[in-house]
Amino acid sequence: MKTGSSNSLAPLHGQPAVSKKGLAQKGKAVPLIERQIKMKVNSNHNFIDRQDGLRVLMLGYNGANNTGAEALLLADIEDVRAVLGPQARITIPSLNPANLRRYVKETPNLRIEFMPTIYFATMQRLVRENDLVMLVEGSTYMDTWSSAMLWVYLWTTHCAHRMGKPCLAYAVDAGELRSAFNRRLMRTQASKTSLIITRAAAAAERLRAFGVTAPLEVTADNAFNFLPDPADSGLLVREWPEAGPHVAGMALVDFYQWPVTIKPWGRREDCYKWPYYFTRTPERLQATDDLARSYARLADTLITEHGKAVALIGMEGLDEAMLDRVFRHIQYKERARIFPSRLYNASQMVSILRSLDLLLTSRYHACVLSLAAGIPQVAIGHDLRLKTIYSELGLYDQYFVEPNGYDLYESLRARVVRLLSEPDSIKDALEQGYKIHKRDAQRNRALLSEFVLAHGLAPARAAALPSLVNV
Repeated sequence: MKTGSSNSLAPLHGQPAVSKKGLAQKGKAVPLIERQIKMKVNSNHNFIDRQDGLRVLMLGYNGANNTGAEALLLADIEDVRAVLGPQARITIPSLNPANLRRYVKETPNLRIEFMPTIYFATMQRLVRENDLVMLVEGSTYMDTWSSAMLWVYLWTTHCAHRMGKPCLAYAVDAGELRSAFNRRLMRTQASKTSLIITRAAAAAERLRAFGVTAPLEVTADNAFNFLPDPADSGLLVREWPEAGPHVAGMALVDFYQWPVTIKPWGRREDCYKWPYYFTRTPERLQATDDLARSYARLADTLITEHGKAVALIGMEGLDEAMLDRVFRHIQYKERARIFPSRLYNASQMVSILRSLDLLLTSRYHACVLSLAAGIPQVAIGHDLRLKTIYSELGLYDQYFVEPNGYDLYESLRARVVRLLSEPDSIKDALEQGYKIHKRDAQRNRALLSEFVLAHGLAPARAAALPSLVNV
């Protein structure tokens, strides 16, 4: 498996596809940032030097009890503080500020702002009040979950461009766009971004394919830079001593309730937050139950045939209903337990993930956050994020499963048996993949430092880049 280089991506048309063994593509930067910035910035303007600290708006999927978003946000805040100094004044919008306060402490220089579900005026105001706009949600450029999520990032970009504020998409992803309208919005509005840093070369290629002309850099997910609290080491044993030393984890998603759609009314039980409703039909509900039964059957197999306890890991609050359904179908319930993100913060969840013998995941960040420990894993995915990282790791062909396969249980069971009998078979791929992703993720802070300097957001002395330690 080859390491990345600093060659440019191909021109706008006819880019090569990313190899499924594509870690050779990671770190292949689209032209150097110094050249890119010239496209967007007049280098002769003066620095903004606020005595009370630069004002930074950080927009992401925050306050949803989402472990990946939590780890990302905390790592991103560390980067902003390191580059702009502790005096930087950060504003974080959230649909649920109470949840966000579970893991982000408000201070005089960090403010959590309520964002209503009809967000246009609020985001316009917040852009106006800040000097720098950062898009920090991994799933920024896709409508897999909801068009409304895509629109808030594109609307915020539009506002920043109109007001002359620099806008940075920070280690984000790009996925599928289902509608021609969203593809047109992507092409016209994402192109107004001052700089887009993607966490995968495949994401950069998808943006170019959509017609996005903004400057691009390729790094890796900033959650690779998240540092868990050492006090959380060994948490799984302390929380669940009766499980014993051999625990398999299942980080599961109900694929069939997405996307969330916008409508003026609907069934109360289908409402995420008005006016957003899950997509639920009798056929989809049956598919969800069939999926849960397959997972439960696999959990019982792990318990009875392989001597494992099974941790059902809820990486987001919305996953808990699916985990409850799986648990109800498990026969040997005394050997299974649910670990929901509403009770365990990102540091604690990382400790749990890194304590497993095996991971079965539908969550992208369960893969990312477990990778440092080289946990053998199988993915069940329905969007491009897991497909991309499994391709980069060289695991896609053997250990990625589509959820709508002919016999999901048998497909998963065969792969699980293979991993449990030969756990070292993917050890090198996991170890090498982690090292390369970690290295590339550490470029994020360096690019942020160059970006703020190039845009006149801080004098050089304030934006000096702290050293980064390779792990």
